[in-house]
Amino acid sequence: MSHTQESRQAPVLHLENVTRVHGHGAAEVQALRGVDLKVHPGEFVAVMGPSGSGKSTLLTLAGGLDTPSSGRVLVEGAVLGDLNRKKLAQVRRRSVGYVFQDYNLIPALTAAENISLPRELDGLSARAARREALAALEELGIPELADRFPDDMSGGQQQRVAIARALIGDRRLVLADEPTGALDSTTGEAVLAVLRARCDAGAAAMMVTHEARHAAWADRVVFLRDGRMVDESLSQDAASLLVSAATNSMKVDE
Repeated sequence: MSHTQESRQAPVLHLENVTRVHGHGAAEVQALRGVDLKVHPGEFVAVMGPSGSGKSTLLTLAGGLDTPSSGRVLVEGAVLGDLNRKKLAQVRRRSVGYVFQDYNLIPALTAAENISLPRELDGLSARAARREALAALEELGIPELADRFPDDMSGGQQQRVAIARALIGDRRLVLADEPTGALDSTTGEAVLAVLRARCDAGAAAMMVTHEARHAAWADRVVFLRDGRMVDESLSQDAASLLVSAATNSMKVDE
């Protein structure tokens, strides 16, 4: 999808002049400073920058897991800060898929049960939710893990189960924090291909990554430094994006 086409559609995610401050006085840390960002249907955005630049904070705010100190976060037009706890939980279950760095799988549930839980909480029957979970596991290439518990999986297997959980159902926004961190290069590329396919089907995705080659899967790369957006790179093809991402990443790290 072209940037012009995207601009004609309402964004799935919109951060309006968002700031996030932790602590007070001498201990105050400004994690984000006036970030404005839109992610449209069909768009895959990569977020890059050095450690401490605000990348993970950006994702937690976008997913409604934290609240901004100022500014607004909108998901499909809903201002997250205006929602009560119940409605916010519904948005997170139905509209947002989140891939955490530490997986956040429930140890007492099997892979299929971990994946299907959000759908069951939304009222889907256990049988229908399991069918969707099995389809998600198949999409990630790990159907054999369906009845295995997290403690019986490797880190890479747990990561792919967590990604399957983020993709189940009609998730309009997928947020991924270093989704390929625990994966070998071949599996990582396969996971990125799945995320790319979801965007091509109309979802929006935002991914934090340190790898320029992974950013090459995205339509746009946003660079953060000291909590500010310092650059954006738009690309018509993966090759030119890879070069741009690598160049700008080195600038940010200087």
